[in-house]
Amino acid sequence: MSKTEPLTDPATTISTHAETIDAHVGKRIRLRRTLLGLSQEKLGEALGVTFQQIQKYERGANRVGASRLYDIATALDVPISFFFDDMTPLPEAGMANRGFAEARKPFGTSLPTGFAPTVSDDAAMQAITEEQDVLARKETLDLVRAYYQIPDKTLRQKVLDLIQSMAQPGTTK
Repeated sequence: MSKTEPLTDPATTISTHAETIDAHVGKRIRLRRTLLGLSQEKLGEALGVTFQQIQKYERGANRVGASRLYDIATALDVPISFFFDDMTPLPEAGMANRGFAEARKPFGTSLPTGFAPTVSDDAAMQAITEEQDVLARKETLDLVRAYYQIPDKTLRQKVLDLIQSMAQPGTTK
């Protein structure tokens, strides 16, 4: 009897993974741009590219290089890590030859080296999806825009404290 290997090409797996990351980064670019009330044209002007290029970045059709990502982060006033927030780690399937990356910690965690949570937990995936849906609502965007239009940092903090005190117990950080 011979053991058969799955017919998945490692290059295809890596390519699909890269496309997933590109799409996630693009969504985060769009999220931050809309939170700031910037048009694709205005962001493009700030970066020296066309609005069509911004559209391609946001759709994940064009990959954002490191220097361009730095420029985008600067223009949108966020750290580069913002674009990788909320990324879910890859499932173990299809990643048998992970190399050095297998020892890295997932983004934004303080888990011990070598420990990677699984994404098979449907409840966790549903919670992430629901949180992303909340962030995409017009009401959320309007609230965030209004919040950042308050010029006084101390007053903004007081508004945040007020909103958190009005929220249901246990729902704020």
